[in-house]
Amino acid sequence: MEILQSIAENLRGIKDKKPLIHHITNYVTVNDCANMTLAIGASPVMADDIGEVEEMVSFAGSLVLNIGTLNSRTIESMLVAGKKARQMGIPIIFDPVGVGATKLRTGTAERIIREVCPSVIRGNMSEIKIIAGFQETIKGVDSVASAEDGEQVAQELSQKLAAVIAITGKRDIIAQGDRIVRIDNGHPMLSQVTGTGCMATSLIGCFCGAINDCFTGAAAGIMMMGLAGELAQHSLQAGEGIGTFRMRLFDAVSTLTPKMILEAGKINKG
Repeated sequence: MEILQSIAENLRGIKDKKPLIHHITNYVTVNDCANMTLAIGASPVMADDIGEVEEMVSFAGSLVLNIGTLNSRTIESMLVAGKKARQMGIPIIFDPVGVGATKLRTGTAERIIREVCPSVIRGNMSEIKIIAGFQETIKGVDSVASAEDGEQVAQELSQKLAAVIAITGKRDIIAQGDRIVRIDNGHPMLSQVTGTGCMATSLIGCFCGAINDCFTGAAAGIMMMGLAGELAQHSLQAGEGIGTFRMRLFDAVSTLTPKMILEAGKINKG
């Protein structure tokens, strides 16, 4: 498939270009996101002070914004960095973690979408449906929404916001206007380790920082995490569990090759 070939080729592009990926992310997963960025061959920076974010993002290939652990200081930093990135044409990847759980999260997500205009929005089904205006519930930061109508929701929201919409779950959906793909890579153990969604968002940032197509970049980042989950689980021996699985996610991403993507990628166009 054409997009699978493009993803394989763009993995080489990341390793060649080593783009700087500026994160303003949450403190639960910040170390994992930095290491996942390094694992794929890009360079992470986690600067979040309002005094330097404009200058730092100016050097970046992409900007990753994640509202997993909100506070008033980082909210303003996200807005300042996001506006600078938008002004400079730098891709912005937004992870609306737990939107809908509290008024602060919902209001912050609305401000970022309205004032920053992200290039890619990646979330679980509940998060994306809430952004789309559905009256969904969310369990902390976990999705409880039905996957029904997910493709239609993604496409309509993409057209409304002029952004790539990426919904991760048992089957991943990536939409940009009339373009849509479905990805079936992954393993249930990914949901048992905190931060795999955040790490997938970082991988999207790595691809978007190296290529000029955020639709392909979003599909590539999500597929990489899914493949890594499959490989990490397959490598487990008797007595090894989620701790070893988490460690081997990084190993899998760092050793994935274009050939492995072409052989094991499960992606279907709409």
